[in-house]
Amino acid sequence: MYRPIRPVVCPPRCVVRDYYTPRVVPYIHPIVNVNRQHIVNVPRHIYRPITRNVIVDPGYPRRCCRY
Repeated sequence: MYRPIRPVVCPPRCVVRDYYTPRVVPYIHPIVNVNRQHIVNVPRHIYRPITRNVIVDPGYPRRCCRY
């Protein structure tokens, strides 16, 4: 019979299995809402009617009018 063969022992290999666990990290972004009201000057034209009574005097007739 044969003699038992001695096994060859190699140096150990490192096998790494990475596992990831999610962790929620809140990021806060403040938002400032600004409501601006602008005042714009708009002309408003107002017309005030004025009534005047004017008398037109043709003067005293110097001769007879023919119609």
